[in-house]
Amino acid sequence: MRWHASLTKRISAALGVIVMRTWLASVASAQDPGEWRDPSKHKVAFITVDQDVQLEVLDWGGSGRAVVLLAGSGNTAHVFDDFAPKLTDCCHVYGITRRGFGSSSHPPTGYDDQRLADDALKVLDALHLDHPVLAGHSMAGGELTTIGRQHSERISGLIYLDATTDPAGDPSMRDPEFVAAEKKLPDALRQPLAMDRSSVGAFQASRGRANLGVFPESEVRQAFAVLPDGRLGQYIGSSRDINDAIGRGQIKRDYSNIRVPVLAFINYPRPPADPRSSTVIVDDREYQPVDDDERAAIIAYTGVERRRFDQRIATLKRGLPSVRIVELPGAGHYLFLNREAEVLSGMHSFVMTLK
Repeated sequence: MRWHASLTKRISAALGVIVMRTWLASVASAQDPGEWRDPSKHKVAFITVDQDVQLEVLDWGGSGRAVVLLAGSGNTAHVFDDFAPKLTDCCHVYGITRRGFGSSSHPPTGYDDQRLADDALKVLDALHLDHPVLAGHSMAGGELTTIGRQHSERISGLIYLDATTDPAGDPSMRDPEFVAAEKKLPDALRQPLAMDRSSVGAFQASRGRANLGVFPESEVRQAFAVLPDGRLGQYIGSSRDINDAIGRGQIKRDYSNIRVPVLAFINYPRPPADPRSSTVIVDDREYQPVDDDERAAIIAYTGVERRRFDQRIATLKRGLPSVRIVELPGAGHYLFLNREAEVLSGMHSFVMTLK
Protein backbone atom coordinates (compact mmCIF):
# COMPACT_ATOMS: atom_id res chain seq x y z
CA MET A 1 0.00 0.00 0.00
CA ARG A 2 1.26 3.53 -0.70
CA TRP A 3 2.20 5.91 2.07
CA HIS A 4 -0.49 8.58 2.33
CA ALA A 5 1.36 11.47 3.88
CA SER A 6 -1.59 13.85 4.16
CA LEU A 7 -3.72 11.41 6.14
CA THR A 8 -0.79 10.41 8.35
CA LYS A 9 0.10 14.02 9.14
CA ARG A 10 -3.47 14.96 10.07
CA ILE A 11 -4.07 12.03 12.40
CA SER A 12 -0.69 11.24 13.93
CA ALA A 13 -0.02 14.90 14.73
CA ALA A 14 -3.10 14.90 16.92
CA LEU A 15 -2.85 11.56 18.67
CA GLY A 16 0.25 9.77 17.44
CA VAL A 17 -1.76 6.60 17.02
CA ILE A 18 -1.41 5.67 13.36
CA VAL A 19 1.00 3.10 12.06
CA MET A 20 1.20 3.08 8.27
CA ARG A 21 2.58 0.38 6.02
CA THR A 22 5.97 1.58 4.93
CA TRP A 23 6.74 3.06 1.56
CA LEU A 24 9.73 0.74 1.13
CA ALA A 25 7.54 -2.35 1.52
CA SER A 26 5.17 -0.92 -1.06
CA VAL A 27 8.02 -0.37 -3.50
CA ALA A 28 9.37 -3.89 -2.95
CA SER A 29 5.94 -5.32 -3.67
CA ALA A 30 5.56 -3.20 -6.78
CA GLN A 31 8.81 -4.57 -8.17
CA ASP A 32 7.25 -8.01 -8.52
CA PRO A 33 5.20 -7.91 -11.75
CA GLY A 34 3.28 -11.03 -10.67
CA GLU A 35 2.15 -9.54 -7.35
CA TRP A 36 -1.61 -9.00 -7.10
CA ARG A 37 -2.58 -5.40 -6.33
CA ASP A 38 -5.79 -4.31 -4.65
CA PRO A 39 -7.63 -2.18 -7.24
CA SER A 40 -9.90 -0.45 -4.71
CA LYS A 41 -9.22 3.29 -4.53
CA HIS A 42 -8.88 3.45 -0.78
CA LYS A 43 -6.20 4.74 1.52
CA VAL A 44 -5.01 2.34 4.21
CA ALA A 45 -4.00 3.29 7.74
CA PHE A 46 -3.37 1.34 10.93
CA ILE A 47 -4.74 2.97 14.07
CA THR A 48 -3.67 2.00 17.58
CA VAL A 49 -6.70 1.29 19.78
CA ASP A 50 -5.14 -0.67 22.64
CA GLN A 51 -1.71 -1.76 23.82
CA ASP A 52 -0.03 -3.44 20.84
CA VAL A 53 -3.34 -3.52 18.93
CA GLN A 54 -3.72 -1.74 15.59
CA LEU A 55 -6.79 -1.83 13.40
CA GLU A 56 -6.75 -1.59 9.63
CA VAL A 57 -8.83 1.40 8.53
CA LEU A 58 -9.81 1.95 4.90
CA ASP A 59 -10.68 5.41 3.56
CA TRP A 60 -12.51 5.52 0.24
CA GLY A 61 -12.85 9.30 0.32
CA GLY A 62 -15.95 11.18 -0.74
CA SER A 63 -17.67 14.31 0.49
CA GLY A 64 -20.38 14.93 3.03
CA ARG A 65 -21.17 13.21 6.30
CA ALA A 66 -18.80 10.46 7.42
CA VAL A 67 -20.11 6.88 7.16
CA VAL A 68 -18.13 4.16 8.92
CA LEU A 69 -18.68 0.57 7.75
CA LEU A 70 -18.19 -2.37 10.14
CA ALA A 71 -17.96 -5.88 8.70
CA GLY A 72 -19.59 -9.00 10.06
CA SER A 73 -17.83 -11.92 11.71
CA GLY A 74 -15.28 -13.58 9.45
CA ASN A 75 -14.94 -10.53 7.20
CA THR A 76 -12.66 -7.52 6.96
CA ALA A 77 -13.40 -4.00 5.80
CA HIS A 78 -12.40 -5.16 2.30
CA VAL A 79 -15.78 -6.87 1.96
CA PHE A 80 -17.03 -3.33 1.21
CA ASP A 81 -14.41 -2.61 -1.48
CA ASP A 82 -16.98 -2.67 -4.30
CA PHE A 83 -19.90 -1.27 -2.28
CA ALA A 84 -18.28 1.65 -0.41
CA PRO A 85 -17.18 3.73 -3.44
CA LYS A 86 -20.82 3.97 -4.53
CA LEU A 87 -21.58 5.95 -1.36
CA THR A 88 -18.86 8.53 -1.89
CA ASP A 89 -21.15 10.81 -3.88
CA CYS A 90 -22.94 11.74 -0.65
CA CYS A 91 -20.60 10.61 2.14
CA HIS A 92 -16.99 10.30 3.21
CA VAL A 93 -16.72 6.54 3.63
CA TYR A 94 -14.45 4.59 5.97
CA GLY A 95 -14.24 0.92 6.93
CA ILE A 96 -12.78 -0.77 10.00
CA THR A 97 -11.35 -4.27 10.21
CA ARG A 98 -11.91 -5.33 13.84
CA ARG A 99 -9.18 -6.93 15.94
CA GLY A 100 -8.57 -10.59 15.26
CA PHE A 101 -9.31 -10.39 11.52
CA GLY A 102 -7.36 -9.79 8.35
CA SER A 103 -4.49 -7.34 8.61
CA SER A 104 -5.55 -5.93 11.99
CA SER A 105 -3.76 -7.20 15.09
CA HIS A 106 -4.72 -10.63 16.41
CA PRO A 107 -4.22 -10.30 20.19
CA PRO A 108 -5.20 -13.17 22.51
CA THR A 109 -7.80 -11.08 24.36
CA GLY A 110 -10.24 -8.20 23.88
CA TYR A 111 -13.08 -9.86 21.98
CA ASP A 112 -16.06 -9.03 24.19
CA ASP A 113 -18.71 -6.75 22.75
CA GLN A 114 -17.73 -3.80 24.95
CA ARG A 115 -14.07 -3.90 23.95
CA LEU A 116 -14.92 -4.19 20.25
CA ALA A 117 -17.26 -1.20 20.53
CA ASP A 118 -14.55 0.76 22.35
CA ASP A 119 -12.11 -0.11 19.57
CA ALA A 120 -14.45 1.46 17.03
CA LEU A 121 -14.80 4.57 19.17
CA LYS A 122 -11.01 4.87 19.33
CA VAL A 123 -10.94 4.94 15.54
CA LEU A 124 -13.61 7.66 15.46
CA ASP A 125 -11.48 9.68 17.89
CA ALA A 126 -8.32 9.22 15.84
CA LEU A 127 -10.05 10.29 12.65
CA HIS A 128 -11.76 13.25 14.38
CA LEU A 129 -15.09 12.28 12.85
CA ASP A 130 -17.97 14.61 13.71
CA HIS A 131 -21.19 12.66 14.34
CA PRO A 132 -20.66 9.94 11.76
CA VAL A 133 -23.19 7.33 10.70
CA LEU A 134 -22.21 3.80 11.69
CA ALA A 135 -23.33 0.98 9.39
CA GLY A 136 -22.66 -2.62 10.38
CA HIS A 137 -23.28 -6.05 8.91
CA SER A 138 -24.22 -9.18 10.89
CA MET A 139 -22.34 -9.41 14.22
CA ALA A 140 -21.42 -5.71 13.93
CA GLY A 141 -24.95 -5.10 15.19
CA GLY A 142 -23.48 -5.68 18.64
CA GLU A 143 -20.99 -2.84 18.26
CA LEU A 144 -23.65 -0.56 16.75
CA THR A 145 -26.06 -1.21 19.60
CA THR A 146 -23.46 -0.76 22.34
CA ILE A 147 -22.16 2.50 20.86
CA GLY A 148 -25.68 3.79 20.24
CA ARG A 149 -26.78 2.91 23.77
CA GLN A 150 -23.75 4.43 25.48
CA HIS A 151 -22.70 7.24 23.13
CA SER A 152 -25.62 8.48 21.03
CA GLU A 153 -24.18 11.98 21.43
CA ARG A 154 -21.16 10.91 19.36
CA ILE A 155 -23.03 9.71 16.26
CA SER A 156 -25.84 10.85 13.98
CA GLY A 157 -27.39 7.52 12.98
CA LEU A 158 -27.09 3.74 12.84
CA ILE A 159 -27.67 1.39 9.90
CA TYR A 160 -28.12 -2.35 10.55
CA LEU A 161 -27.28 -4.50 7.53
CA ASP A 162 -29.05 -7.76 8.46
CA ALA A 163 -27.53 -7.22 11.89
CA THR A 164 -30.42 -7.62 14.34
CA THR A 165 -29.80 -11.21 15.48
CA ASP A 166 -29.12 -11.24 19.24
CA PRO A 167 -26.95 -14.25 20.18
CA ALA A 168 -26.95 -13.27 23.87
CA GLY A 169 -30.60 -12.43 24.39
CA ASP A 170 -32.81 -13.66 21.55
CA PRO A 171 -34.99 -16.51 22.86
CA SER A 172 -35.60 -17.66 19.30
CA MET A 173 -31.92 -18.68 19.10
CA ARG A 174 -32.73 -21.49 21.55
CA ASP A 175 -36.32 -22.11 20.44
CA PRO A 176 -37.02 -25.86 20.87
CA GLU A 177 -39.53 -25.67 18.02
CA PHE A 178 -36.85 -24.33 15.69
CA VAL A 179 -34.29 -26.92 16.80
CA ALA A 180 -36.81 -29.71 16.25
CA ALA A 181 -37.83 -28.36 12.84
CA GLU A 182 -34.20 -28.00 11.77
CA LYS A 183 -33.45 -31.62 12.69
CA LYS A 184 -36.16 -32.79 10.31
CA LEU A 185 -34.63 -31.05 7.31
CA PRO A 186 -33.04 -33.22 4.61
CA ASP A 187 -29.31 -33.79 5.15
CA ALA A 188 -28.56 -31.89 1.96
CA LEU A 189 -30.05 -28.73 3.48
CA ARG A 190 -28.43 -29.14 6.87
CA GLN A 191 -24.92 -29.23 5.45
CA PRO A 192 -23.14 -26.01 4.46
CA LEU A 193 -22.75 -25.51 0.75
CA ALA A 194 -19.32 -26.44 -0.57
CA MET A 195 -17.61 -23.56 -2.35
CA ASP A 196 -15.37 -24.09 -5.38
CA ARG A 197 -11.86 -23.15 -4.27
CA SER A 198 -10.08 -23.95 -7.51
CA SER A 199 -9.52 -20.21 -8.09
CA VAL A 200 -10.60 -16.82 -6.80
CA GLY A 201 -13.05 -16.46 -9.68
CA ALA A 202 -14.52 -19.92 -9.13
CA PHE A 203 -15.00 -19.18 -5.44
CA GLN A 204 -16.76 -15.91 -6.24
CA ALA A 205 -19.00 -17.61 -8.82
CA SER A 206 -20.02 -20.38 -6.43
CA ARG A 207 -20.97 -17.84 -3.76
CA GLY A 208 -23.04 -15.99 -6.33
CA ARG A 209 -24.91 -19.12 -7.40
CA ALA A 210 -25.70 -19.88 -3.75
CA ASN A 211 -27.02 -16.35 -3.05
CA LEU A 212 -24.25 -15.91 -0.47
CA GLY A 213 -22.89 -12.64 -1.85
CA VAL A 214 -19.93 -12.29 -4.20
CA PHE A 215 -16.93 -11.07 -2.22
CA PRO A 216 -14.51 -8.63 -3.87
CA GLU A 217 -11.25 -10.35 -4.75
CA SER A 218 -9.53 -8.30 -2.04
CA GLU A 219 -11.80 -9.88 0.59
CA VAL A 220 -11.22 -13.39 -0.75
CA ARG A 221 -7.47 -12.81 -0.44
CA GLN A 222 -7.90 -11.54 3.12
CA ALA A 223 -9.64 -14.82 3.99
CA PHE A 224 -7.56 -17.41 2.10
CA ALA A 225 -3.98 -17.97 1.13
CA VAL A 226 -3.82 -18.04 -2.67
CA LEU A 227 -1.48 -20.81 -3.81
CA PRO A 228 0.96 -20.40 -6.74
CA ASP A 229 -1.39 -22.35 -9.03
CA GLY A 230 -4.29 -20.00 -8.18
CA ARG A 231 -6.17 -22.37 -5.87
CA LEU A 232 -7.41 -21.12 -2.51
CA GLY A 233 -5.50 -22.69 0.32
CA GLN A 234 -5.71 -22.39 4.08
CA TYR A 235 -8.19 -20.01 5.70
CA ILE A 236 -6.15 -17.18 7.21
CA GLY A 237 -8.79 -14.58 8.10
CA SER A 238 -9.01 -15.36 11.83
CA SER A 239 -8.87 -18.31 14.24
CA ARG A 240 -11.50 -20.54 15.82
CA ASP A 241 -10.42 -19.28 19.25
CA ILE A 242 -11.10 -15.70 18.25
CA ASN A 243 -14.54 -16.50 16.84
CA ASP A 244 -15.41 -18.49 19.97
CA ALA A 245 -14.26 -15.59 22.17
CA ILE A 246 -16.46 -13.17 20.23
CA GLY A 247 -19.43 -15.50 20.68
CA ARG A 248 -18.86 -15.68 24.44
CA GLY A 249 -18.46 -11.92 24.71
CA GLN A 250 -21.78 -10.90 23.20
CA ILE A 251 -23.99 -8.55 25.24
CA LYS A 252 -27.77 -8.76 25.15
CA ARG A 253 -29.05 -6.15 22.72
CA ASP A 254 -30.72 -3.19 24.40
CA TYR A 255 -32.07 -0.70 21.89
CA SER A 256 -34.05 1.39 24.37
CA ASN A 257 -31.40 4.04 25.06
CA ILE A 258 -30.42 4.70 21.46
CA ARG A 259 -31.29 8.32 20.73
CA VAL A 260 -30.41 8.65 17.05
CA PRO A 261 -32.30 7.63 13.90
CA VAL A 262 -31.93 3.97 12.97
CA LEU A 263 -32.36 2.18 9.62
CA ALA A 264 -32.49 -1.62 9.53
CA PHE A 265 -32.30 -3.78 6.40
CA ILE A 266 -33.57 -7.31 7.08
CA ASN A 267 -33.25 -10.42 4.94
CA TYR A 268 -36.76 -11.62 5.72
CA PRO A 269 -37.31 -15.28 4.71
CA ARG A 270 -39.33 -15.78 1.57
CA PRO A 271 -42.61 -17.78 1.73
CA PRO A 272 -41.68 -21.46 1.80
CA ALA A 273 -43.67 -22.77 -1.14
CA ASP A 274 -45.83 -22.03 -4.13
CA PRO A 275 -48.50 -24.76 -4.50
CA ARG A 276 -47.98 -24.64 -8.25
CA SER A 277 -44.24 -25.29 -7.98
CA SER A 278 -42.41 -28.56 -7.35
CA THR A 279 -39.59 -26.71 -5.56
CA VAL A 280 -39.56 -25.10 -2.13
CA ILE A 281 -37.53 -22.24 -0.66
CA VAL A 282 -35.39 -22.76 2.42
CA ASP A 283 -32.81 -20.23 3.64
CA ASP A 284 -33.05 -18.52 0.24
CA ARG A 285 -32.22 -21.74 -1.62
CA GLU A 286 -34.48 -23.60 -4.03
CA TYR A 287 -34.78 -27.30 -3.30
CA GLN A 288 -36.61 -30.21 -4.92
CA PRO A 289 -38.17 -32.41 -2.17
CA VAL A 290 -38.04 -36.13 -2.77
CA ASP A 291 -41.52 -36.74 -1.31
CA ASP A 292 -44.45 -35.08 0.48
CA ASP A 293 -42.98 -35.71 3.95
CA GLU A 294 -39.77 -33.91 3.04
CA ARG A 295 -41.72 -31.06 1.50
CA ALA A 296 -43.84 -30.71 4.66
CA ALA A 297 -40.74 -30.70 6.88
CA ILE A 298 -39.18 -27.88 4.85
CA ILE A 299 -42.36 -25.82 4.90
CA ALA A 300 -42.65 -26.29 8.68
CA TYR A 301 -39.03 -25.22 9.19
CA THR A 302 -39.43 -22.08 7.08
CA GLY A 303 -42.60 -21.16 8.95
CA VAL A 304 -40.72 -21.32 12.25
CA GLU A 305 -37.88 -19.31 10.76
CA ARG A 306 -40.28 -16.55 9.67
CA ARG A 307 -41.72 -16.39 13.20
CA ARG A 308 -38.19 -15.98 14.59
CA PHE A 309 -37.65 -12.98 12.34
CA ASP A 310 -40.99 -11.54 13.44
CA GLN A 311 -39.82 -11.80 17.06
CA ARG A 312 -36.60 -9.95 16.29
CA ILE A 313 -38.43 -7.20 14.43
CA ALA A 314 -40.88 -6.82 17.33
CA THR A 315 -37.96 -6.51 19.79
CA LEU A 316 -36.36 -3.87 17.60
CA LYS A 317 -39.59 -1.87 17.37
CA ARG A 318 -40.20 -2.04 21.11
CA GLY A 319 -36.83 -0.47 21.80
CA LEU A 320 -36.92 1.87 18.80
CA PRO A 321 -40.50 2.77 17.84
CA SER A 322 -39.25 5.13 15.13
CA VAL A 323 -36.89 2.62 13.47
CA ARG A 324 -37.11 2.45 9.69
CA ILE A 325 -37.23 -1.19 8.60
CA VAL A 326 -36.61 -2.31 5.03
CA GLU A 327 -37.45 -5.98 4.46
CA LEU A 328 -35.66 -7.57 1.52
CA PRO A 329 -37.09 -11.10 1.17
CA GLY A 330 -34.65 -13.51 -0.40
CA ALA A 331 -31.78 -11.01 -0.35
CA GLY A 332 -29.49 -13.37 1.51
CA HIS A 333 -27.43 -12.46 4.55
CA TYR A 334 -25.01 -10.37 2.46
CA LEU A 335 -27.86 -8.20 1.26
CA PHE A 336 -25.59 -5.21 0.57
CA LEU A 337 -23.88 -7.39 -2.06
CA ASN A 338 -26.91 -9.26 -3.43
CA ARG A 339 -29.30 -6.29 -3.48
CA GLU A 340 -26.77 -3.51 -3.77
CA ALA A 341 -28.95 -0.97 -5.58
CA GLU A 342 -31.76 -1.16 -3.03
CA VAL A 343 -29.42 -0.93 -0.06
CA LEU A 344 -27.51 1.98 -1.57
CA SER A 345 -30.74 3.82 -2.32
CA GLY A 346 -32.00 3.33 1.22
CA MET A 347 -28.72 4.43 2.76
CA HIS A 348 -28.51 7.52 0.55
CA SER A 349 -32.03 8.57 1.53
CA PHE A 350 -31.39 7.92 5.21
CA VAL A 351 -28.16 9.88 5.35
CA MET A 352 -29.60 12.84 3.46
CA THR A 353 -32.44 13.23 5.99
CA LEU A 354 -30.14 13.40 9.03
CA LYS A 355 -29.65 16.72 10.75
